[in-house]
Amino acid sequence: MSKPETILIVGGGVAGMTASAALAQQGFKVTLLESAPQFGEIGAGLTLTPNAMKGLDFIGICEEAAAVAVEPTRQRIQHWQDGRTLVAMDRSTQREKYGAPYITVHRADLHGVMTRAAERSGVEMVAGAQVVSSEGTTVTLADGRQFSADVLIGADGVKSVIRQRFGDDAPHFTGHVAWRCLVPVTKEIQDLSDFPGIIIGPGAMMNRYNVRGSKVMNFVFFARQDGWNEEGWTTPADPAELQSIYGHWCEDAQRLLKAAVAQPLFKWAINARQPMDTWVQGGNVTLIGDAAHAMTPFLGHGAACGIEDAVVLARALAASDSAAEGLARYEKARHERATFIQQESNANADRMQGQDTDLFGLGEMKDEESLGLFTYDPRTVEV
Repeated sequence: MSKPETILIVGGGVAGMTASAALAQQGFKVTLLESAPQFGEIGAGLTLTPNAMKGLDFIGICEEAAAVAVEPTRQRIQHWQDGRTLVAMDRSTQREKYGAPYITVHRADLHGVMTRAAERSGVEMVAGAQVVSSEGTTVTLADGRQFSADVLIGADGVKSVIRQRFGDDAPHFTGHVAWRCLVPVTKEIQDLSDFPGIIIGPGAMMNRYNVRGSKVMNFVFFARQDGWNEEGWTTPADPAELQSIYGHWCEDAQRLLKAAVAQPLFKWAINARQPMDTWVQGGNVTLIGDAAHAMTPFLGHGAACGIEDAVVLARALAASDSAAEGLARYEKARHERATFIQQESNANADRMQGQDTDLFGLGEMKDEESLGLFTYDPRTVEV
């Protein structure tokens, strides 16, 4: 098999968009298919840690992304009963320590930066392209159109159509439900914006961080809950649900609740995937991002892993004489790390939502930084 020339990517989210720009910049002819009517992003905010920002630097948009984001100088974890700080994190030296910033950003703002990077890189971008099936490296859309390339990449998320050909394992409900909203920063919650973080309690937690120049906070509430497992970002939520779970929490939590229930609230069930033995099929089909390793959000590394995948994949294909060689290099470089993060993210949910909150932080901390995830560099890791 000769060196591939054309790449077809299914899915225009964070992983797919990063991969399209990275591969095009490596000289490949890239077509990116997105099922939505236009390229864009729904949802609210996300965190990108220094390892992910190094990946964005690879495609030339690290500082452009940082410019539309917030770089927090500190964060904390608080106790649900009295709001006391259990653990404080200094984020003011992230650039100095890791060579890249730590940011919190609105998904739409980040996606806009990524879209412009893909366009500058010469990616052919096709919206309204819902893939319903694939065979070999050819995909068929709902409207009957077909697209083919030398290499097919599934970046189509938790419910990936491309992943179906690897087996019949369905996404599984993790037992966690999340609620989200965007809240303007007012004087009533200014102090909570100045010192963002997480309030943790038995079986639940409340996360808050700044976006859009710290004029808006992204709130995400998590709780263990059975009986409802609908995935998606746009299901309206009843404020009474939050009141029933968090209504007896501390004063800081009550201020967050009051601000949240005044805004449109959305909920979704957190689904994930079991680790796969392989992400490569036939030497010319592979998966990246959530399609390969959808995980719970309790290490904040889902988007980061997708960015890392994209950069390492582009480097591996560029360094190889065939698609099969490149995809094998990619999988070897990425599989162990992604599986580790999947597993540790699940474990972190148990640590942060344990029954005895008073014990949190007294022993050895295990979070995304202490686990060493920030030191990873997708620009230079061996492929």
